[in-house]
Amino acid sequence: MTTQAVTTAPKILIIIVTWNNKASVLELLASLATIAYPIDALDILVVDNASQDGTKEAIKTAYPQINLIYNQENLGGTGGFNTGLQWGFEQTEGRYQYFWLLDNDVLVHHRALTELVALLEAKPDIAVAGSTMMQLDYPWRINEMGAFIDRKVNIGHLILFRHLETIQAWQGYSAPELLTIKADLSQHLMHCQPYMDVEYVAAASLLIRVKVAKEAGLWRDYFIHFDDVEWCLRIAEMGYRIVVSAQSLIWHLSAAAKVPTWVLYYDNRNVLDLLSNHGADQTTLRHFKLYILKKAVYYHLIGKPDLAQLHYDAVNDFEAGRFGKKNIQLNSTYQPNDAVSSVLLDKTVKKILVSRTVNLQATRLQEPLVQAMLTRPELEIDCMPLLNGETVYQLPRARFIKPFPPSKIKRWFTYWRLRGQYDLIIQSDYDASIGLSWLKADLLYVNDEGFCRRSQPKWRDVVKAVYLFFRSFY
Repeated sequence: MTTQAVTTAPKILIIIVTWNNKASVLELLASLATIAYPIDALDILVVDNASQDGTKEAIKTAYPQINLIYNQENLGGTGGFNTGLQWGFEQTEGRYQYFWLLDNDVLVHHRALTELVALLEAKPDIAVAGSTMMQLDYPWRINEMGAFIDRKVNIGHLILFRHLETIQAWQGYSAPELLTIKADLSQHLMHCQPYMDVEYVAAASLLIRVKVAKEAGLWRDYFIHFDDVEWCLRIAEMGYRIVVSAQSLIWHLSAAAKVPTWVLYYDNRNVLDLLSNHGADQTTLRHFKLYILKKAVYYHLIGKPDLAQLHYDAVNDFEAGRFGKKNIQLNSTYQPNDAVSSVLLDKTVKKILVSRTVNLQATRLQEPLVQAMLTRPELEIDCMPLLNGETVYQLPRARFIKPFPPSKIKRWFTYWRLRGQYDLIIQSDYDASIGLSWLKADLLYVNDEGFCRRSQPKWRDVVKAVYLFFRSFY
C-alpha cells in the first residue's frame, strides 16, 4: 500500500462487543490485521461485557495497542455497542470519519471494509452501508442482504433479502478459503446490483458516518435483538439511505440451528416497542399482541410453559415501559447432547417413542440410544414413520409403529390411542408435534446443540392461555 493511500484513507474506529467468546474475538482481531485497508487508518475498540473466560487478559496480552473497555456487568449487545459509541462520540472532533460495528464471531472478507468505505465515499446521501451476511456453516449460502420490516402480513417479522440463495460456484469451499476470493455477488446472482436500498442492515458488519451516528444518538435500551433494526429505522426517518453491499461479505453462524428460549422475551417486547416508535397504529400493535398471545398458547400446548410466560412478560413490560435487561429464570434448562445418557439409563424410562422429525445423526443421539439398548435389554424404543408411511432407518433393528393416517382428524385419534403407552417422547425442537406432547409421558426436546427434559403439558395452563387470548379481543 502506498504512502499516499495510507494518508488519504478515511480514519475508522472499529467497535467490537464480546462476552465469553475468547477464541472467536481473538480470531477476528487477527484477521483484521490482514484486511485490504490501511492499518494506520484503523483504530480498534473492544467492549467486553464482563466476560469470565479470560477474554480481557488475552486481548491485553496479544494486542496491547487495542483500546479495551471492560464493563462490570453484561450489558448485552445494546449496552456494549452504546459503550463503544459513547467512547467514539467523546473523541476529538474529526478524529474518525466512520464507525465500523462488528460482531465478535464473524469472519470478514479481506475487502469487506474497503468496499463499504468506497460506497459511502461515492454516495454522500447514504449514511449506513452493511455487508452481505453469508452462512458460516454453509459458506456458499446467503443468510441476508439486509432486510425489510413486514408491517402487513407477518407483522414485525424481518424479511431477509435474498435469504438462502446460493452461490453455485462456491459450493464445496470453506469460509476461510473464500476470504480472499474475488467476491462480487452482483456477478453471481441474477438481477443483483452492487448495492441495494434496504430498511436494515445487521450490526454484524455495519459502517456508519460518524456525523450521522452522533445525530442519531445511542441505541434504545433493548439489551439484545432489534436494537440495530430500530437504529436503522431511526436513521432512515432522518432522511438518510440504508444500503447493503453485494461486494462486501462477512460469514456468520446461521441462526437456523439455534432454538430460541429466553431470547423470546426480548424479541417480542422489543418488536412491540419498535413498531410503536416507527409508525404502527393501535390496530397494528393489537394484532401483534394477539400474535404473541397465540404463540403463548402454542408453547403451553407443546409443554413449554416457562417459554409461554416469557410472551406474557414481554407484553406486560412493554405496556409498563420496562426495558433493558430482565432477570429471566426458566424452569427447564438445556444440556449438551453428549450428556443424554443420564436420561436414557433412567430405569423409570422403559419405553421410548422417537418422533419422525428427529434426526438422530444431526443431534448425535444415535450412539447413546444404541448404547442404552445394549446396556438395558428391557428398554423398548419405537420410531415413527413419515406421514407418507415411509420408514427412515436411523437405528439398528429399528421398530416402527403403524403409519399415521393422512387425515388430521384420524391422526389425532391415533395420538389419543397411544396415550399412556410410553414413558418418554423424543421430539425435535425444530418441528414439535402438539399431538405427541399429550401422550401422558415426559418429553425430551432435542436440537443440534442440546436437549431438555420436560413434563407433559397441563390442561389448566392451556385453558388459561386460551382464555387470555380470547379476552384480548374485547
